[in-house]
Amino acid sequence: MKTVFMFSGQGAQYAGMGKDLYNNYKVAKEIFDRADEVLGYSIKDICFNGEGKLDDTEFAQPAILTMSIAAMKVIEEHGVRADMAAGLSLGEYSAYVASGAMDFEEAVALVQKRGKFMAEAVPSGTGAMYAVIGLDTELVEEACKEAVDEGLGLAVPANYNAPGQIVIAGKTEAVTRAAEFAKEKGAKMAVRLKVSGPFHTELLKPAAEKLAPELRKMTISPMTIPVYTNVSAEIVKSESEIIPILERQICCPVRWEDTVRNMHKNGADTFIEIGPGRTLCGFVKRIVKGVTNVNIEDTSTLEKALAKLDASA
Repeated sequence: MKTVFMFSGQGAQYAGMGKDLYNNYKVAKEIFDRADEVLGYSIKDICFNGEGKLDDTEFAQPAILTMSIAAMKVIEEHGVRADMAAGLSLGEYSAYVASGAMDFEEAVALVQKRGKFMAEAVPSGTGAMYAVIGLDTELVEEACKEAVDEGLGLAVPANYNAPGQIVIAGKTEAVTRAAEFAKEKGAKMAVRLKVSGPFHTELLKPAAEKLAPELRKMTISPMTIPVYTNVSAEIVKSESEIIPILERQICCPVRWEDTVRNMHKNGADTFIEIGPGRTLCGFVKRIVKGVTNVNIEDTSTLEKALAKLDASA
């Protein structure tokens, strides 16, 4: 029986996230204060009040990582420890912090640059992402190919989140057409996401190139627990793989469904979503059955999670 810490990705953020933890737990307050000092501005104000910046990729990424690590420190203070970790897209950085491979201060500074580079990589309006709901993987891939074959530009699956939940991304015209094809093929919905670019596609290559030298400056320490990467859905075998993986991760599709299945095969029976929202819990419910599945984002969810964990122990 093993416990997974899984960390939220971009898109899960909301105004007010982390405020309750900051006000009630010293360990959470320390994380937010440390992030403010590193970043040179108040990530607290952005998280707690929104300030019109929380949907800006450059600010959303450090905000989510900070809130996630603050929540992790709180659950650890209650005696809960992870046997393995993973994160959706941006959340993979939180997973490396959880494993001890990355220092929090270095990680929060890095993801702020990552967000900035990603926002700059594709001019606003030229790229888009859609969540396709209720359609088999092969048909989603076929819809993307048909849009590309019309000469509209790049359209590819970007996130394999769960059965019947795939995100596609690429050039706006191409992805919009692919979403139309998906609905014609029987998708229940194809919803455009509120993101600033076509993440996890080759269109983000300029961001990957800018991020690479910043990644190589990072101090990577031994991992105390295994981390599963989005890129392959497999365990990161050694610390030497982390930087190359993160260089590739920006442009590679997120293989979350396979990640969850592999963790479950390796003994995971308790999945704890740490950070804003409950998206990952929803995915886990659709991917594997008979596991304990809880989220931690404030005092209320913490209390419910601890009670459920005690009951399942």
